Amino acid sequence: MKLLMIYMNRFSYNPTIKTIDSMPDFSEGEEYESVQTAFIQVEKEDEEKESEVKKKLLKNLKWIAGKNNTKHIILHSFAHLSESKADPEFSKALFDNIDERLTNSGFTVEQTPFGYFLDLNVQAPGFSLARVFKEF
Repeated sequence: MKLLMIYMNRFSYNPTIKTIDSMPDFSEGEEYESVQTAFIQVEKEDEEKESEVKKKLLKNLKWIAGKNNTKHIILHSFAHLSESKADPEFSKALFDNIDERLTNSGFTVEQTPFGYFLDLNVQAPGFSLARVFKEF
């Protein structure tokens, strides 16, 4: 798994092109303020170590949200951090599981539309833990 975590003062998106036909249709965008975003690349080898990957992902997201003093996390599928890509259904199920577990831990969690290219608008501050990359 590749994980790029960026704290953002402002994050918004608009769906542009649907890339996975089996995913729900989205036409409206969203906008958020003071959020921890997680750009996540689920890799093929993650399918074999699902429990370990979920544990590390949760740990990293809770840690960085705490460091950046927010309880609002955006999960964004970003299949551009690696050549290796997990099955889309596996990836979406992983996202949904992480969403549920974070929500049960008191976080507000959003997911960008899965299976879409999105127009992104970001405003990210420049401080030490505003941008963190992890690989596991």
